[in-house]
Amino acid sequence: MPSKKTKLIYPTPEEDAAINTGIAADPDTFELTEEHFKKMRPVSEVHPEIVEAYRRSRGKQKAPTKVAISIRLSSDVLDAYKETGPGWQGRIDADLQELVAGRKSKEL
Repeated sequence: MPSKKTKLIYPTPEEDAAINTGIAADPDTFELTEEHFKKMRPVSEVHPEIVEAYRRSRGKQKAPTKVAISIRLSSDVLDAYKETGPGWQGRIDADLQELVAGRKSKEL
């Protein structure tokens, strides 16, 4: 698999200065100091009820319908599915389900 090159564009020193000037002029924001960082606590200590509610909402599926696996596909097959856009993994699953259903109907 080809390595991904970052497309991150860093601001020039002039742009960085303009950004910092804008931050300093904004009354709704400020730079955090070492003192702020020393006072910070994990959200699990400050609001454990929120963390627990999130954990409960993201629990295991009641009736898992899919299983996570690793599969090796030909690059041309993978590229063809990826070219169809988001949801390509679901389309592979749908096509495989159709293939399996076809085979089962031939066995009957």
